Amino acid sequence: MKRLEHVRVLMYSHDTFGLGHLRRCRTIAHAIVERFKGVNVIIISGSQIAGAFDFRARVDFVKIPSVIKLYNGHYDSIGEYIDLEDILMMRKLIIQRTAEAFQPDLFIVDKEPRGLRGELEPSLPILQKQGCHIVLGLREVLDEPEVVRREWQKHNAMDWVKKYFDSSWVYGSEDFYHPLSGINLPVAGGIQLGL
Repeated sequence: MKRLEHVRVLMYSHDTFGLGHLRRCRTIAHAIVERFKGVNVIIISGSQIAGAFDFRARVDFVKIPSVIKLYNGHYDSIGEYIDLEDILMMRKLIIQRTAEAFQPDLFIVDKEPRGLRGELEPSLPILQKQGCHIVLGLREVLDEPEVVRREWQKHNAMDWVKKYFDSSWVYGSEDFYHPLSGINLPVAGGIQLGL
């Protein structure tokens, strides 16, 4: 086990309903604290059941209000008590305040470079200015290349990756599948793929 002193890792998972994103973030967080003493990890999650999981020492989570993904791909509030836009604003502000207060050395973003509906947009420049290393974490299979390309173009995701992300981590075997085969990654701009 290596010793790092006072290193802070912040992880983000928009996690609307399923368990995959949260489980992956939790697994990564546990591996980090197991390997490096002196590292603390906070996971920001929208999962309704984040509190049902056990977390190792030096791993905790911040729960942001949950939303649900509909069959048509759109998002909605879980209850009728509050408007979706109000929930998204609360999520955005909680993420930003967490980033400002925690001041991470490393920020790992799960899958969505801008976050759900752009909720990371205010936090990314703040973290970059703080000198935080910002990583885009991707599972080895996202979707069909054309679907990924169309989705990323629609949300200008690559512009955000070029401007704010220092590297990309791909979880899984490169021999199995390359998640960004539908997207031209820039040669310059600090983007690196690693497994």
